Amino acid sequence: MNSTASQDNRLSWLRPIAIPAVIALIVLVTGGLFLDKQTSILARERLRADVQAELSLVRAKLEGNINGNIQLVRGLVSTLATEPGMDQARFAALASSILAERSQLRLVAAAPGLVVTMAYPMAGNEAVIGLDYVLDIAQRDAVLQARDTGRPVLAGPVDLVQGGQGFVGRFPVFTGNGTERRFWGVVSAVVDMDRLYVESGLLAPSLGSDISITRRDARGVKGQRFFGPDLDGQDPVLSTVTLPSGFWEVAARPKGGWTSDSGIWVLRGTLIVAGALILFPILITGRLIGERQLHIRVLKQREAELERLSHRLALALDSSEVGVWEMDMATRDLVWDERMNELYGLPKDGGPRHFKHWNAALHPADFAAAQTDFSKGMRTGQYKSVFRVTWPDGTVRTIKAIGAVYSEAGSNPRLVGVNWDITEDVARSEDLRRTKLLTEARNRELEAAKSRIEHNALHDSLTGLPNRRYLDDILKANAGDGYAGSGSIALLHLDLDRFKQINDTLGHAAGDAMLVHASAVLRANCRASDFVARIGGDEFVVVCPAADGDQYLGMMAERIVAQMRKPVSYQGHQCRFGVSIGIAAEHGPDIDVGRLLVNADIALYRAKGRGRNRFEYFSEALQAEVVHTKRVADEILSGLEREEFIAFYQPQFDARSHDLVGVEALVRWRHPVLGLRAPDAFLATAEDLNVMATIDRIVLEHALADLDRWESMGLKVPRASVNVSHRRLHDDALIESLEKLHIPPGRIAFELVESIYLDEDDAVIAHNIDQLKELGIEIEIDDFGTGYASIVSLQKLRPARLKIDRQLVDPILDDIGQRQLLASIVDIGKSMGIEVIAEGVESMAHAAILTELGCDILQGYAFARPMSRDDLEVFLGEQRWRRAS
Repeated sequence: MNSTASQDNRLSWLRPIAIPAVIALIVLVTGGLFLDKQTSILARERLRADVQAELSLVRAKLEGNINGNIQLVRGLVSTLATEPGMDQARFAALASSILAERSQLRLVAAAPGLVVTMAYPMAGNEAVIGLDYVLDIAQRDAVLQARDTGRPVLAGPVDLVQGGQGFVGRFPVFTGNGTERRFWGVVSAVVDMDRLYVESGLLAPSLGSDISITRRDARGVKGQRFFGPDLDGQDPVLSTVTLPSGFWEVAARPKGGWTSDSGIWVLRGTLIVAGALILFPILITGRLIGERQLHIRVLKQREAELERLSHRLALALDSSEVGVWEMDMATRDLVWDERMNELYGLPKDGGPRHFKHWNAALHPADFAAAQTDFSKGMRTGQYKSVFRVTWPDGTVRTIKAIGAVYSEAGSNPRLVGVNWDITEDVARSEDLRRTKLLTEARNRELEAAKSRIEHNALHDSLTGLPNRRYLDDILKANAGDGYAGSGSIALLHLDLDRFKQINDTLGHAAGDAMLVHASAVLRANCRASDFVARIGGDEFVVVCPAADGDQYLGMMAERIVAQMRKPVSYQGHQCRFGVSIGIAAEHGPDIDVGRLLVNADIALYRAKGRGRNRFEYFSEALQAEVVHTKRVADEILSGLEREEFIAFYQPQFDARSHDLVGVEALVRWRHPVLGLRAPDAFLATAEDLNVMATIDRIVLEHALADLDRWESMGLKVPRASVNVSHRRLHDDALIESLEKLHIPPGRIAFELVESIYLDEDDAVIAHNIDQLKELGIEIEIDDFGTGYASIVSLQKLRPARLKIDRQLVDPILDDIGQRQLLASIVDIGKSMGIEVIAEGVESMAHAAILTELGCDILQGYAFARPMSRDDLEVFLGEQRWRRAS
């Protein structure tokens, strides 16, 4: 009982403060939790404000740099729109002035007709010349978008054909106005990706945020992230960079994330200490806590205000490129920021600076004035001065400085000020002064400049000859009464032969030298009154009267051809090239100069077609031939669309048993007007049109379908031989297309003219032939004996059969030597395990001799002519060849 009372007495002092202590503890814990949460929120908001400030600055620099690059290229686009015939030299001159500007551009290229023909700089970018954007899958969509929308398109990063990556701006170029407006091509400007990132601040070491950039199109659809880490789901601060097509979404977050533990744990430690002091008098504790909370609030307000002012000051200083400095007036020690070190050409190492550093940098001519201004500022408290400084590398810059003196209790007076670079302003002022002095002199030169501009507009800058525009003007001016009033105009259209090879092997400088030489040859061989013009890359035109007749024009052309053949020395190389010339003339009033140009071009085409290095006259017969060839070409293309090309078949027979061993599939054209046309009526034109591969494919498909048909009818046709062109054997997709046809082995044989392969070291053809054999398609050599095949070539190819040409077969009835020749060919085939086919068997007497010589297979009119599918079915059903034999 006594023990219990004693214990109650010892604890009685706790009772009056228990409830207040508990209440205070609850309040302290609740307040602590609240303050902890509020501190976290405030810390996060400060972080977001910092990130937003950094992001805004980066976005502004990035958008400014991109738009600056675009504006630089727009001037070149406008010039191209007015000068669509611009050559590489002119283009390089314009592009070099763009790249000389402060920009991130590394390459500018022009693609008339969407094929790159001009680029600057050329060094290191040769791979872009000849790039066809329509064929380049990686770049085609952006180019076509620019063409179709008529607006610039920025794409990237793009893998460049010349190596590396970059952002590529596509600028559509249109010529003419209104209804005459035509799409010319595009100008591509490559922005150096790394340089853009550096100069936009994305790679700055001082950057406190992780930044990512994601491409979005004009509708806002999210595209590929091409810079920085993936910040999705991390609550980043967002901003956009507006582009000519679409925009970039820029996201940022602090490098350490949104959690900042330092301030929070300080507060938590304070709360723990406050909890430990709960036993102190509650009123004192409450008072202390109240005062502390008040101080914290005031401190946060001051911190926020200081942060805001510091941020605004940093942005202002960064945007204005002003350097800030401070000097202890007693010790002459200086404090310079990074910009000040940059202004004086010193390293940004944060090292100590002294008044002697400033003295040492002063330009000798400005030293005395700068010292006077400084001494005056020290006396008056207001410092102003303009002076030049010399960097350690010798660069001279002009600096403007202002400052003011201020004092603080307990410290030396200080002079605080700012410096900024006004070199460009001074240069501009000097330029304005010089411009004013030169204005009168330039006015006097205007007329002379106008004359030079007119001359340049009408003449080729390389050769000094009149250009195409001048030629058109001359022809129009003389169309009424002929050249020089002669009542006639003669036109010589010249095109240099082998000029491209010189350009490709020795470079464009060599090509330019050859063009200058060619222009000198033309001037030397034409009369002073004749008009000589350069109208294209290696094309020239001579205009003169036609009154002296074709003989004079021919003699002039012959002299020019002879002179052009002579070698030209260039940097130790002997350059040889020739010239092809087309000549056309018109007589009478109101000459159609457009038709005259076309006629000369037709004659030039004929000269090139007949071997080059010669001249040809235009004639009505030549025009009729050209018109005929054009009509046949158009009809061939239409015939392919209307499926007018069909297969005819000529049977092939065993030489001894006369059993059918196969058919040769031959193409025929079922012309809607002229009826059935043999190959010699259209094959040459089809070769020029590059459609022989299509015709070969059509014949093959017909043969396969007819073989299946005959098999279903019970007609035994073991195989079909089909011609295959040289161009089709070069097709990389040939084997893939044949695999889809599922051709049974031994069912189809491909006939190759011996000149296609046998002595030609062509990897694509060799590979395709090996693959054909693996597919079970046999190889036959057609027209053997008319080409230049070697025995070694036959051993390499190992064809299944070779076909002796009809020219060797026809004379064997009367020519014993010809029989011996055929016997040798048969022996060669037998020794190599190759079957021998004789074509052109016109009579059974031919058949008997060929069988005796050892031929395996016979084909010719003695047995059957080429026939349609239906006729062949009747022929096979009745076995008519048996009666013929």
